[in-house]
Amino acid sequence: MKHAEDVIIRPIMTEKTYTAVSEGKYTFEVALNSTKVEIKNAVEELFNVKVLKVNTMRYDGKKKRVGVHQGYTKAWKKAIVMIDTNPATEKYLKKGGKETKKNKKYKTEIEEISSAFGSNN
Repeated sequence: MKHAEDVIIRPIMTEKTYTAVSEGKYTFEVALNSTKVEIKNAVEELFNVKVLKVNTMRYDGKKKRVGVHQGYTKAWKKAIVMIDTNPATEKYLKKGGKETKKNKKYKTEIEEISSAFGSNN
């Protein structure tokens, strides 16, 4: 199993991704070989939020040239993570059919990213 710090490389904060924050969508650069399940578990572990959905996109390296030398930029992977902005209590049945509720303390936003972007203005 991978560590959460190895899966999430950095947050991507642009104007477009910052407007999606109000909908509960956060964008990260992630490791190329990471899966959606690993990304979900890493975000939940690092930021203590409930992840509803993960969308991923792979970008191949672009061909670049400096003088006579040619090469490629690095390939990378982007993940858009949708978190639960209104976490409800979980209900389940115990032995004997008794219904119990469990309150999990999830955050409704990722403050570390929002505050980091706000300080750059």
